[in-house]
Amino acid sequence: MKLGIGLYRHMLTPDYFAFARQAGCTHAVIHLVDYFNNGAANPRNNQPTGGRNQPWGYAGDPNQLWTVAQLQAIRKEMEAAGLTLAAIENLDPAHWHDILLDGPQRAAHIENVKTIVRNMGEAGIPVLGYNFSVAGVAGRVSGPYGRGGAVTVGMDGAVDDPLPNGVVWNMIVDGNAAQGTVPSATHDQLWDRLQRFLAELVPVAEKAGVRLAAHPDDPPMPFVRQQPRLVYQPWMYQRLIDLAPSPSNALELCVGTMAEMTEGDIYEAIDSYSRQQRIAYVHLRNITGKVPHYRETFIDDGDVDMLRILNILYRNGFDGVIIPDHAPQMSCSAPWHAGMAHTLGFMAAAIAALRKSMVPAAP
Repeated sequence: MKLGIGLYRHMLTPDYFAFARQAGCTHAVIHLVDYFNNGAANPRNNQPTGGRNQPWGYAGDPNQLWTVAQLQAIRKEMEAAGLTLAAIENLDPAHWHDILLDGPQRAAHIENVKTIVRNMGEAGIPVLGYNFSVAGVAGRVSGPYGRGGAVTVGMDGAVDDPLPNGVVWNMIVDGNAAQGTVPSATHDQLWDRLQRFLAELVPVAEKAGVRLAAHPDDPPMPFVRQQPRLVYQPWMYQRLIDLAPSPSNALELCVGTMAEMTEGDIYEAIDSYSRQQRIAYVHLRNITGKVPHYRETFIDDGDVDMLRILNILYRNGFDGVIIPDHAPQMSCSAPWHAGMAHTLGFMAAAIAALRKSMVPAAP
């Protein structure tokens, strides 16, 4: 297992790269979507939250895809700092929203994603994480919920308000959209959209040497903002895997999101998916509670036995990257850095202990 860090777009700087190396990271997962773009309720000093029913910010330029030159430049800069670029997490809604909506620009947006995947392959970036969700991450609240009053996020009930026109994946894709709301889809319709997406993209990803890694729905509820969700119980990941039996159809396994789910056994689920070798990389986060009422916690202070999770992954031969998903903000002059350093220290110690244990990793 490899210790990594997740960096938002505004964190792709030498100072953050140095912090990651100083904390023991060898790999990084980066976000090229600027979730905070003109989002008044979404400050950049923490994970994106927005307001309870407010979008994070504005999506990017629909006509500007990530180029090979841009991707190579980022990869080389990170390598010069001692970090391996393991994955890009999430597509800009501006580039693929009509795939999610099955809208009139779907064919063009499929070509967008194909181009991005090919560019990533040429740039030597092996994984694209994505979240196939119309409503995206919504309903987060923030407060001093963590141990000692550390600031964390959580959820205080279902978010049932309909999604306004022009908003997809909790970001504004059309600031001039007509009044009204996005029509609700059914679960069957959303699964059909995903199946068609995978049918068209997996062959391209295979040829490019890129793995598509699906994140479970966060928050994991059947509906959010009157839009259906795909993976809101642990067993639903298997349906996604089975849609395209290819190593390029993989999972972005989020332990915190799976812990928020109301059914199933998280340890059995992670054991199953890691034995199938379908996990591209892992988000590690602890929580208390279940949707629609939960709180994020320090890595050592929630409902999930993180050492047990890491032991399962190690025993089953998972050799990918593990990153902190989010971390509580600590009371000091650098709240994000302190919370992240605490989480990374826990993870580094646990991985080192596993490597020295008497139980060898699977071949």
